[in-house]
Amino acid sequence: MRRSPRIPSCDVSWISPFKHEREILFARSMIYSYRAEKTHKEQYAWNAKVESEDEYTQMILLTWVRYDQYIQQTMLISAMWNHQIDFNLIYSLLIHIQEKIDQIIAYLPMFETWKLQPNNIKKYENKKKEFIERRCCNHQINLLCIFAIEEKFLRCNPIELAAFITVNSGLPFVKKDYNKNL
Repeated sequence: MRRSPRIPSCDVSWISPFKHEREILFARSMIYSYRAEKTHKEQYAWNAKVESEDEYTQMILLTWVRYDQYIQQTMLISAMWNHQIDFNLIYSLLIHIQEKIDQIIAYLPMFETWKLQPNNIKKYENKKKEFIERRCCNHQINLLCIFAIEEKFLRCNPIELAAFITVNSGLPFVKKDYNKNL
């Protein structure tokens, strides 16, 4: 998982006198005012889960509560579409449309219809190399960016938009996630 800026951490193994000791310290999330604590508590909450454990090592997975919610919402929307839509695409929409699920559910059929038109795929094939050069390797997100610009939902360059989404969303799903959830 991409590390959130809301939880500072430090690998302290470089200062340990023990050669095989590997520790990472995590600081508590800081809330700077009482009012912020009441209104933004969810932004600072974390889930911890022991991933694996042996005699000498314990691996703990820390995930941001918001991240877990996005993953759950992604799975819910994906199930509505019989897992036919890229998980990272849904996840990115959730992050960038600020969780307006109804709006996302309305956009997805429009996007899927647009995507089926052969001339739109050809447009993407002509620009595919430019997307890849900017490290925008998720073809579904790239197509979505072209769609959003053409339909005038946004006004910018589709390649820059795809780069922004890729960098800011982190695209947490990998191939094994697709197989596990189908």
